[in-house]
Amino acid sequence: MIFFLPSVPARITNISKDVTVNEGSNVNLMCLAVGRPEANIIWKHHSPRGIHKFVTEGEHVELKAVTKEQSGSYECIASNDISNPDVRTVQVTVNYPPFISKARSTGTPVGQKGVLQCEASAVPRADFEWYKEDRRLLNGLNGVKIENQGKQSMLVFFNVSEEDYGNYTCVATNTMGITNASIILYGPGAMHDVNGAAVLPRCSICLLVTVILLYLLKF
Repeated sequence: MIFFLPSVPARITNISKDVTVNEGSNVNLMCLAVGRPEANIIWKHHSPRGIHKFVTEGEHVELKAVTKEQSGSYECIASNDISNPDVRTVQVTVNYPPFISKARSTGTPVGQKGVLQCEASAVPRADFEWYKEDRRLLNGLNGVKIENQGKQSMLVFFNVSEEDYGNYTCVATNTMGITNASIILYGPGAMHDVNGAAVLPRCSICLLVTVILLYLLKF
């Protein structure tokens, strides 16, 4: 007598938990499934930028020296053509140091409102500080306001004066590292490049030393 075993839909029985790692670390993901016929497993990566990409086939995924571009959700899809696939996801968060993606100098006439903008991508989210030359600026003092919204920081001048013109430094820090960018507030007639940004001087050694010392004391 021949017995036929009943078909069983693919079902995921165990999957890795969400994980947070530092950039450069290795990540190993696991997804186990049962079914009859045997379940087939594939992995897809959904990045924060909305890019969907096939990763590999099989129960395990190994990501070596992971980069920030590899953060996002990893979808495990188990199927055996008996019914709809069983799908579960693992969230991978990759910590990385700040990277300033926007720091544009601005020309503003005396008496007008001026805004310097600084934008930094980072995980965890970056903290911002502003300096003029070697002096740290405090929110609400000397006619300036610091507005932080997500990954963007703005230095707002309500009534620009001649004394406000000059070089400013935006400093972005998190637990992974520190970076800075120079931005100039300039008046009409100042030298600037084809992009409308003033020619930037080098950040002073004194300011760099001060910022690094503050960063080391913080963490």
